[in-house]
Amino acid sequence: MFIFTAKLNKKKAVLSLILLAVILCAVIVLVGRHDRAAANATADLLAKTNEQRVAYLESFGWEVETEPVETQSIVIPRQFPAVYEEYNKIQKDQGFDLEDYGGLEATRYTYKVLNYPDYNGDVFADLIIYKNCIIAADIHSITLDGFIHGVEFPEQ
Repeated sequence: MFIFTAKLNKKKAVLSLILLAVILCAVIVLVGRHDRAAANATADLLAKTNEQRVAYLESFGWEVETEPVETQSIVIPRQFPAVYEEYNKIQKDQGFDLEDYGGLEATRYTYKVLNYPDYNGDVFADLIIYKNCIIAADIHSITLDGFIHGVEFPEQ
């Protein structure tokens, strides 16, 4: 067993508090830089307006109706059921991760896709938005033998 004793006078106590304050300030600055870097990384995913959301889809080659066919508030589950796990795999492949948003309310905008290659059924694009940023996106059909994938335009 070790016992450590130290004689502490007022001068040492004040210096210790100042040193602790400097370390705390450094941690706050570093965390702030990380948050700003994350915000800058998602700056191109801003989707505050309908025009920005449509432009995002068009940047992948999709032609969509200019107004969403549905706008719905959703709550992302804290614990993902199997279906959500599969959906999140699609999102992770695109650089998104819904696990970071578990328990939070977001908005899903659904747009009708007009140019899906070699498919006759209805196809839709979903964008999930949290605080004006895109946090998930997919292209899907709603038929029984349908499909779902990320927003990359399929190779022909």
